[in-house]
Amino acid sequence: MDECSVLIGGKAGDGINVAGQTIARIFTTLGYYVYMYYDYPSLIRGGHNFSVIRASNHPIGTHRSGIDILLAMDLTTLRRHQNDCKRDALIIYNSDSVQSDVGSGIPLKRIVEKNGGSAVMENTVMIGALAFALGMEWEEFASVISHEMHKFTEKNLEIARDAFQMQEEKREVKRIHQSPGIILSGNEAVSLGLLSAGLNGYIAYPMSPSTGILHFMAAASGETGVQVFQPESEIAVVTMAEGMVYAGAKTAVGTSGGGFCLMTEALSMAGMAEIPITIVLAQRSGPSTGTPTYTAQSDLHFAIHAGHGEFPRFVFAPGDAQQAFEWAGHALSLSWQFQVPSILMTDRVLSEGVYTVDPEFLPAITPVSVPLWEGHDEYLRYRDTEDGISLYASPPLSGSVIKGNSKSHDERGISVDDGMQIASMTRKQMKKIPLMKEAVSRLNPVHVSGNHDSDMCLISWGSNAPLCREAANFVGIKSVQPIVMHPFPETEMLAATSRSRMTFLLEDNFSGQLADICEAHGIPVDIRLPRFDGRPFTLDQLIEDLWGLAE
Repeated sequence: MDECSVLIGGKAGDGINVAGQTIARIFTTLGYYVYMYYDYPSLIRGGHNFSVIRASNHPIGTHRSGIDILLAMDLTTLRRHQNDCKRDALIIYNSDSVQSDVGSGIPLKRIVEKNGGSAVMENTVMIGALAFALGMEWEEFASVISHEMHKFTEKNLEIARDAFQMQEEKREVKRIHQSPGIILSGNEAVSLGLLSAGLNGYIAYPMSPSTGILHFMAAASGETGVQVFQPESEIAVVTMAEGMVYAGAKTAVGTSGGGFCLMTEALSMAGMAEIPITIVLAQRSGPSTGTPTYTAQSDLHFAIHAGHGEFPRFVFAPGDAQQAFEWAGHALSLSWQFQVPSILMTDRVLSEGVYTVDPEFLPAITPVSVPLWEGHDEYLRYRDTEDGISLYASPPLSGSVIKGNSKSHDERGISVDDGMQIASMTRKQMKKIPLMKEAVSRLNPVHVSGNHDSDMCLISWGSNAPLCREAANFVGIKSVQPIVMHPFPETEMLAATSRSRMTFLLEDNFSGQLADICEAHGIPVDIRLPRFDGRPFTLDQLIEDLWGLAE
């Protein structure tokens, strides 16, 4: 088969996410591109968790409805997902706790106890059975286990071998003789993109689904030299970060919607004081606490308009791990180039999804050269230049005072109440906007794929982009993805959609936030395709909907 979808499910605490990533690694070893979606409630123990791992012979970024192999670690998984299985699906269940006339059972607990392992290693039993079913050689599979399971490696190998030898039924996949690349989560890709652009500091308070960035940065801090802090609140996060930026350190923060709410006053300060801070806003279902472990795209208007007063900012929304790497780097670099805040919007599906990324296609992001002041006369932090961008300096600077001021100020940074000076500084900041638009226009701010000659167009943003790219290719229509959300790439979007007789727009919110923005810029949206239950669209569902709408 050219594709295979595996679902592994169990309770919180069974290691379903780690198991899913190991299965993704198995398929990568066999030469496949992979995408993994992880579904879990906000529970430490219990509940129902599952991972869907899709493997394909071409690049992918979404999962499908039908399951080829179901790995049921408990009865709930079998009951909930058996109807999602294809007619010839292979079902492997935990015979210690499940009785079924369908599929084959394997005793997870018994194998683990026989080898003196702990309960969390029961997922290793399932993975071992799967490896045999897929037709892997033991030595090849053992190398995957050794790579993925750094703790108790030998014990996991013993357990996996018993399961490998016990499994009888097969559902072999053909080996593809290619090396598609590495596997990265969206959060890991964001982290690497920030680092590639010269990040010096990362500060965050844990908040799903952005927490993976904090974990990655902390683990890599010894190697990268990046300063990583977890203060007591989101307010402390953003103000500490702005202090680091004032001191000359390229700094980013990460949060989700609720934490971003708390950061908005400091975001306004960054606007007034021209502090180049980068904020990763990983969206989740809201409002308020909402459902913390499920997805949404309902913070777009908020990100564009957050904070009181008017000030320039960048807002970017990548769609997959490769774009997350690229645009995280752009967010940090452009923020410093123009001395404005930047917001990188992800969502739960992108942040915690796992993708195959080909390192050859990751662009080299050269850290921006910040125009620095090296004069000997009085330093004017907010000098009103032709392009609105003042030369930057950070303390200590001999013989100079470097002011950063959140109040209306003059060129030196001294607080003022005079109307003419207030207006002058406002115009200074706003002079940056045309140059910001020019800068992003050189970075392919709108991604167009599919049938360029079609008179039907499917617009999407964020993690829905790879889904819509694949669906559009299948149906034979054009797919359009704006990556730059602000300043909105009106020229590029009009060019991409001008020949469309019918335009669909798919997004994970009720009100159609991107649709409203498109229509405000003269881009008509004929049919809105919203989803707002916290779950992502599936490829098969979208293809069926598009066929119906296109008739």
